[in-house]
Amino acid sequence: MKRNFLSIVILFAGIALSCQQAPKTPKNWQWRGENRNGIYNEKGLLKEWPAEGPQLLWKFEKLGEGHTSVAIANEKIYATGMHGDRLILYVFDMSGKLLTEKEVGKEWNENWNGTRSSVCINDGKLYIFNALGSLFCLDEKTLNEFWKKDILTEFGGKNLQFGITENPLIVGEKLFLTPGGEKHGMVALNKNTGALIWSSSGTGMPSTYCSPLYISDQSVPIVVTWFSGPKKEGEIRDNQIVAFNAETGLLLWSQTLPSENDINPNIPIYHEGLILSVTGYRGGAWLHRLRDGGKSAELVWYNPEMDNQMGGAIIIGGHIYGSGHAASRSWHCVDLKTGQTKYKTREIGRASVIYADGMLYVYHEDKGEMCLVKPSPEKFELISKFPIKLGTGNHWAHPVICNGILYVRHGEALMAYKIN
Repeated sequence: MKRNFLSIVILFAGIALSCQQAPKTPKNWQWRGENRNGIYNEKGLLKEWPAEGPQLLWKFEKLGEGHTSVAIANEKIYATGMHGDRLILYVFDMSGKLLTEKEVGKEWNENWNGTRSSVCINDGKLYIFNALGSLFCLDEKTLNEFWKKDILTEFGGKNLQFGITENPLIVGEKLFLTPGGEKHGMVALNKNTGALIWSSSGTGMPSTYCSPLYISDQSVPIVVTWFSGPKKEGEIRDNQIVAFNAETGLLLWSQTLPSENDINPNIPIYHEGLILSVTGYRGGAWLHRLRDGGKSAELVWYNPEMDNQMGGAIIIGGHIYGSGHAASRSWHCVDLKTGQTKYKTREIGRASVIYADGMLYVYHEDKGEMCLVKPSPEKFELISKFPIKLGTGNHWAHPVICNGILYVRHGEALMAYKIN
């Protein structure tokens, strides 16, 4: 009797422990991880993949056109795609079962067709921003529309050559977007109602495909983004990185970052008082140091070689890792302190990159390969790679990692790989 009772106690204790340790998806979700720096706080991931690649758990091949990343919250997976000219939202459970699909509105089909901005999930609401400038706020449970705003029309902005590619930023009750109008360069909206909280003219120049970044550890809360700049002699544009007081919209400072184009999709990366900005078209990488509690900034160094267009970069262990676009089309390791290129290699060219559990996950834009790379300032160390054979179009979507699963989107195909 005692033995049976003890067995029952142990059984239920084990069940309780397993329930406590079971991974949970976050409540809220935004693009490129918790701090928008491409770093995912995952543990226990594989340090090497089988020759054929990690196990494919499930796939879905009817997303339509687009290169948005998935969003994951409250045990559901969200992705968007375009069919015809319609933006469709897909909702999956964690096993990959399609729960529902919903037509949200129109989407961009003028060039490089498809969805651009990933779903933002916050406090029971889904925020979907299309490339035409329409912002939709939906109920997370019912998918009913709470409100909708045409950002460009309301705030005097003009759409961009390839359509808006901005991922909305939510901090507290504020939702930040960049209409890029002469009078309304950046706006902060109430996330629950869409009402305007503040507007700032910024530099008076158009937006430039960039998603805003929030910085909280200075004397003033800061929102940083890119704006386009006027053309100088030849084809050079004086694009700018701009900082606003997140509470009031006051323009704090701007810094000029010249390149041959006004296409600057890479979100700035913040690290211990430093802001890294990277852009393609023979732009390069700039590092600025915040001064006066964030009210000003100064240039620390400029590296013209690492001209990543839209794949992002990672700062880890005092070094920067990312690819070049036009100047080199190479993989780079750059010293964060000095800006010196430690090495570059063409084993990986243009690519997007994220980081988790000591490893870099690099999605090769040209070859369509997913690569596992060990970050090292001494030499390039490619550990494993496998081809992404499903899907269509460009390999532009940034990968996502959640609870030991790597999510890769290639056009119409979404794939989930077990990496733990």
